Amino acid sequence: MKLLVLGSSGLMAGLFFAYACSVNPGLGRLSDASYLAAMQSINRAILNPVFLIVFTGTALLLPVSTWRIFERPASLPFYYLLAASVIYVVCVFGFTMIGNVPLNDRLDAFDLSAASPEALARMRTDFEGPWNAWHLVRTIAATLSFLLAVMAYLTPLKTIK
Repeated sequence: MKLLVLGSSGLMAGLFFAYACSVNPGLGRLSDASYLAAMQSINRAILNPVFLIVFTGTALLLPVSTWRIFERPASLPFYYLLAASVIYVVCVFGFTMIGNVPLNDRLDAFDLSAASPEALARMRTDFEGPWNAWHLVRTIAATLSFLLAVMAYLTPLKTIK
């Protein structure tokens, strides 16, 4: 279970970090039409079984791991995993669902071939800034969640008195 939790949370933190450090800056250099087309393509490609299993699996594995080590009185690793679980479920999974996904859906419905240069510029403005802001939050949250999970598994399982 430890390897699954650390592996899945580490993969998600790494994916979001790499995206924030390389993909977003690279896409930011593209023209409006190219940027929007690339984001449409990326958003469609990421909806694959491997990503979905790891992304949703982490949202399930962290709370299950937290529950498995719970004892009364609770241990420090329990609190680390509890914090990792809450941060991942709310700030990574939840914010993705309420922030990034609606923006992705709106972009997916946008017909690039029929759009004027002004409409392309407006769509990019409406999409890029908010999407990147939500992505930054989930990147930080995924990284923090992973680090808390690491701390949980490196800390001896002793109860707090």
